[in-house]
Amino acid sequence: MDEPVPVTRPVDHGTAKLMPDVDRARAWLLTVDGAPQSYVDLDDPAHLEFEYARRLAHVIDCHAPEGAPLDVVHLGGGALTLPRYVTATRPGSRQRVVEADRGLLDLVLEVLPLPGGSAAELHTADARDWIERAPADSADLVVADVYGGSRIPARLTSVEYARAADRVLRPGGVHAANLADGAPFAFLRSQLATFGAVFPELVLIAEPAVLRGRRFGNIVLLASHAPADLAALARRASSDPFPARVEHGRALARLAGDAAPVADRDARDSPEPPDGSFGIG
Repeated sequence: MDEPVPVTRPVDHGTAKLMPDVDRARAWLLTVDGAPQSYVDLDDPAHLEFEYARRLAHVIDCHAPEGAPLDVVHLGGGALTLPRYVTATRPGSRQRVVEADRGLLDLVLEVLPLPGGSAAELHTADARDWIERAPADSADLVVADVYGGSRIPARLTSVEYARAADRVLRPGGVHAANLADGAPFAFLRSQLATFGAVFPELVLIAEPAVLRGRRFGNIVLLASHAPADLAALARRASSDPFPARVEHGRALARLAGDAAPVADRDARDSPEPPDGSFGIG
């Protein structure tokens, strides 16, 4: 059998590289301009290598009884890691994946094709434009994992965006965003204020060292109108190979402090990660 070899290709927004994992026979790492984007194991789509992906999976796992199908919107496609996870763990789910980079999507589908029976609809579009046109009350979960390079575009950080996402969610639905920040958490605080202006229930899931400001890292922010199952989320997060904390209520109010909601006119991209935060050598 031929050994898999790295694939490098220019895509619409940079240079993508798919690198085989030497430790897992059909597993691949996707980077764009050197920044890690996704990890996929074609033989085991429920295997999630990245910490933030595991935390988003905990949200999916806790949203409905085991195996029950869900309607999920994925803003940001990457290597389609979480759509593959949902297909494997919740057969019959309806999934819509929105990825602005057509070249990247073509590369992923060529080298890492979706399994047969996948019900994922793939849309090449800007995430904000797509969510504003999507049908109301049509999703149980909106998973936002959109990065331009290593930064979240400003258009996905405003109150106007939060309202658009809220319109698409069904009652009881959850918006789950993969954020990245570090102390003093100016961006994270602004996102707590922004989503808190639209959703009454907020939850953070992150590694303790990140929440304590010891390093820059990923933070999953959940926003909803109904309370999350905090006990179930905490059990999964704390027992994960990469343990995380679940924060809500007063702890988030203290963290947000006097931060104000951000409107489109004032929105900015998320901060540039410090050198070495996420890069691959």
